[in-house]
Amino acid sequence: MNEQQYSPAGFTLLPPVVKNLLIINGLFFLATFSLNYYGIDIEKMFGLYYVASPSFRPYQFVTYMFVHANVAHIFFNLFALWMFGYLLENVWGSKRFLIFYMFTGIGAAITQTLIHWWDYSSIQAAAEQIVQHPSPIAFADFVKSQFPQYYDSLSGFINTWQRHATDPGYVQQSYAYIAQLQNLYLATPTVGASGAVYGILLAFGMMFPNMLVYLYFLVPIKAKWVVIGFGAFELFSGIRNNQTDNVAHFAHLGGMLFGLLLILYWKKRPFSKKPQF
Repeated sequence: MNEQQYSPAGFTLLPPVVKNLLIINGLFFLATFSLNYYGIDIEKMFGLYYVASPSFRPYQFVTYMFVHANVAHIFFNLFALWMFGYLLENVWGSKRFLIFYMFTGIGAAITQTLIHWWDYSSIQAAAEQIVQHPSPIAFADFVKSQFPQYYDSLSGFINTWQRHATDPGYVQQSYAYIAQLQNLYLATPTVGASGAVYGILLAFGMMFPNMLVYLYFLVPIKAKWVVIGFGAFELFSGIRNNQTDNVAHFAHLGGMLFGLLLILYWKKRPFSKKPQF
């Protein structure tokens, strides 16, 4: 394919699935803030919690895609959905595009759940070590490695415990803090359409690798390099494992991975009907 500049059409010409996804996400976002006034927590109801959390519900593997944390979060997700989903749905047809969107979104949720299992297993193992060998140093190392964002708020307790190392009351208090930190981990949901959006980005790059995309309206870059760049950034950020970073980088990669698997499957077993143009 020759190099072409890509510019999606306006909202009124959008294909039905992309248009309805934009509307549904927008309605969920408005409901998140408006219903919160009446004590209804949309994020807690529909965000994706780890399976060990008392707030987990199976339907959250789907509903988390329609909940967003703030204006910037929903803006960039829906902007990417509009920009790249427009052409994909027109080429694939609405049925195939919707299947792809839901498959990659659920795939991202499965990936994030596996990451949660890995992280939570590590937290439990580290907590068990403190139970077996309690000390202020071990507790400080636990907080630094697993919950560094809370270290400053617990530093006073750690320093006091070090001055009263033989007092069993501090050991019991450390167990209570560990339980609170574990509960905080389980009480944090994953929200947003980013996993499905990254799947769409991958599909766009595979289908139109040489099409020029204006990244942040400034520099024209071929779609394949955009996909590789975003994928590499998410992989680096996920491996770095910055505990203060609340972005689900591996969920984004999971959306791309599941998108790749579905595209490869479709190449071997294409739809019986031709795509709608």
